[in-house]
Amino acid sequence: MATDFLADLLIIFGLSIPVVFTFSKLKIAPLIGFLLAGILAGPFGLGLIRDVENIEFLAEMGVVLLLFTIGMEFSLRDLLKLRRIVIFGGGLQLSLTAIIVALIFLWIGNSRESSIFLGLLVALSSTAIVLKLLQEKGEIYSLHGRTSLGILIFQDIAAVMIILLIPVLAGTPETEKSFLELTLQGFGLIIFTLLSARYVIPFIMYHVAKTRNNELFLLSVMAIGLSVAWLTSKIGLSLALGAFLAGLIISESEYSVQALGNLIPFRDMFMSIFFVS
Repeated sequence: MATDFLADLLIIFGLSIPVVFTFSKLKIAPLIGFLLAGILAGPFGLGLIRDVENIEFLAEMGVVLLLFTIGMEFSLRDLLKLRRIVIFGGGLQLSLTAIIVALIFLWIGNSRESSIFLGLLVALSSTAIVLKLLQEKGEIYSLHGRTSLGILIFQDIAAVMIILLIPVLAGTPETEKSFLELTLQGFGLIIFTLLSARYVIPFIMYHVAKTRNNELFLLSVMAIGLSVAWLTSKIGLSLALGAFLAGLIISESEYSVQALGNLIPFRDMFMSIFFVS
């Protein structure tokens, strides 16, 4: 019911305000306060949240908006500069972490298949949490911030491969068609991103901006971001990666700064729900 959903939102914000305020006074990252509020309100705490499904949806929107705005702050040129970090840094981090963790689980008696799966699982990070921490500290453009972004991009792509690998580990191998389809779709997405950033989006943004209608501008930006995120999810990639690509597309427009400014309040509100949930 709508009243239950509103009550859940009220509980989330009501718990978050004093907790985050206290953490801010103690000079502790607000993100920790949001996580603590979520533990208190969640099923393993006081069990105050009833409409979990809708709250999770809003939380997912927070991740999408976070990656969308981070994409706007970068550009395709910046992303190309990260290509070595994405490929080599991301590959090295994922491989080493997965191997070490898998060996530990093998040593304590797990099967080979489950050890490999757990190793791959532990090797993946939360894109939203890492980038939010870097953003709060103003380190997203630092060397380690850009390195982290490159590794996270690799992890988002690798996560799809890991999902395809699960049936193999379970003893029911997938056909090669899945990998071939994913590869072709990935190349198609890259071409779509480049063409949109170069020709389509700047044209659309120019004509929307000419109307001098803030509502239309905001709706257009949101439509672009959500449509690319939806498209990537339909081909098996993550919503977060799609939102980041959408941000990159808009970053090539001269109106990216205005778009970013309009979205920041929405991003912060939805991100608070994400961390609490």
